[in-house]
Amino acid sequence: MMSWIRTAVSLIGFGFAIVQFFERLRQMPGTSTTYFPEAPKYLGLSLIACGIGALLISIWQYRWTVNYLRSGSFAPVAGLKEGMQSPVIAVAVFLICIGLFAFGAVLLHLV
Repeated sequence: MMSWIRTAVSLIGFGFAIVQFFERLRQMPGTSTTYFPEAPKYLGLSLIACGIGALLISIWQYRWTVNYLRSGSFAPVAGLKEGMQSPVIAVAVFLICIGLFAFGAVLLHLV
């Protein structure tokens, strides 16, 4: 789960950084216009969306694994009690909210 979170944070951050970098580059004096000026925005949005998707997949995979470990012969060894939640789910949900905010900010050109 932590590797999924690390990858998703990198995708969201890199997507946002690409949009910001090329927006600032376009505003610098002496730079020429590009053929497709919206390309960095689309690339950034797609990277942010991939990061959000990775977080959603990681939550699903984590829940599936925990349910598998709680059932059958793994339950005594797994150390997971019924109703016990991990803080990693809360971190993933928080990062999904940040990703949605970044996606909205880029999409609506708020930043």
